[in-house]
Amino acid sequence: MAQYLTAEGIKKLKEELEYLKTVETKKIVALLKYAASFGDLKENAGYDDAKDRQAFLVRKIKELEAVINDAIICEKNCEAVVQIGSEILILFGEEKEKFHVVAPAESDILKNKLSYQSPLGQKLIGLAANDEIDFESAGKKIKVKILEIH
Repeated sequence: MAQYLTAEGIKKLKEELEYLKTVETKKIVALLKYAASFGDLKENAGYDDAKDRQAFLVRKIKELEAVINDAIICEKNCEAVVQIGSEILILFGEEKEKFHVVAPAESDILKNKLSYQSPLGQKLIGLAANDEIDFESAGKKIKVKILEIH
């Protein structure tokens, strides 16, 4: 299934994939060798654990490859409206906050990376500077105004 990502997001996923394929794969191979050196593999908990880690790593690599292969890179085509890749300054109630609108796979609210599929992200997509919306958060209605779009 296609996923929309920013160029920065696809770059980070590719770096993570490369790391998993090189560094982490070597670690798992070494762990398997070490665990196998203890003998009987049928009753070797260390070997079973290493095999589980290997299976998890293989799944993670396949997932990342699928996301990367199916990714649609979104570059913002104008600064007139909020879209994937936009950096926005909003008035959220009484507080000014900056957000970078990104794909769900890139979102990190602690770093102010807001998914376009989040409840707030969905309401902001397509709006222009000075547009206002009512947003409900924790049972309270909050006025949100877009101050700047970059």
